[in-house]
Amino acid sequence: MANDAVRKEVGRLGEEIAAQFLERKGFKVVARNYRKPWGEIDIIAEKAGTVRFVEVKAVSRESLPDVSREMDYRPEEMVDVRKLRKLARTAALYMEVHKDKREFQIDVVGVVLVKATRKARCRLFEQALEGNL
Repeated sequence: MANDAVRKEVGRLGEEIAAQFLERKGFKVVARNYRKPWGEIDIIAEKAGTVRFVEVKAVSRESLPDVSREMDYRPEEMVDVRKLRKLARTAALYMEVHKDKREFQIDVVGVVLVKATRKARCRLFEQALEGNL
């Protein structure tokens, strides 16, 4: 039970850090935690006229095996094609429901954080899913 609570806390903190990271990069965050029965989108943002659906993968430095540098571990690589396709379906529904005809894409932000100091390193992986869905 404790591990699940820790994982949820890391996820929540990671999403908050990722939203701030995106805003510093010029994104406008328009929604968070868009949920449907089959999936959730962590962050919905806009930049340069494109709607960006962002999956956040966060890990705590404290929970990692011995890693020499924070970004040697890439949490964004834990998002597999199946997850990306689910995100894309949820994103397409969001666009349809909101009658938004703009281009959209799926991005991933990896966050490696140190909970004790609330410091983190973020990496943005843009257009994580290309081609046919």
